[in-house]
Amino acid sequence: MIRIGVIGGIGSGKSFIAKLFNYPVFNADKEVNLIYRNNRECFKKLKKKLPDYIKSFPIKKTELINAILSSQKNLISISSIVHPIVRRKMKKFLKDKIKSKIVVLDIPLLIENKLNKKDDVLVFVSAKKSKIISRLKKRKNFNKKMLKNLKNNQVTLLKKRKLANYLIDNNFSPNIMKKKIKLIKNNILHERSST
Repeated sequence: MIRIGVIGGIGSGKSFIAKLFNYPVFNADKEVNLIYRNNRECFKKLKKKLPDYIKSFPIKKTELINAILSSQKNLISISSIVHPIVRRKMKKFLKDKIKSKIVVLDIPLLIENKLNKKDDVLVFVSAKKSKIISRLKKRKNFNKKMLKNLKNNQVTLLKKRKLANYLIDNNFSPNIMKKKIKLIKNNILHERSST
């Protein structure tokens, strides 16, 4: 099984690129949303750690945002509770997809949380600042201050770029991006089959 990690800055279009590979994708953001909606255990732990912010189940995004905006420490507390659950879900996903030739990991903190392996293929997604801003503004809970806090939490982009096996410029139409990903995918499959 070839593991492809899609990495890059916030709003660069990682999830869009991950889908274009046409292989099973583990999307950490989607998993986190499901955890907030369905996981009572997680709610109890968060309520205990952040009683001033987390009030009711299912956990509301606005409550989490207020907690994160008030202090970087709260973000660390939230992460310490949520990340182990995501990790377990990822392990299960990898086990379930063991027969798949390729799996794609769409995990914003893949490198920060040391979820990548030595032989993972890393694809770095970049985009123009104007494109990133317009993408982020479409998100429901867009907030500049929150963005800054999350950005501070991500390993600097230059470092990620250096770790990547492939760089992809996500500033083109979906059709062009499809072709670009197809080339990268064929490349990866060719490289791995020849070793």
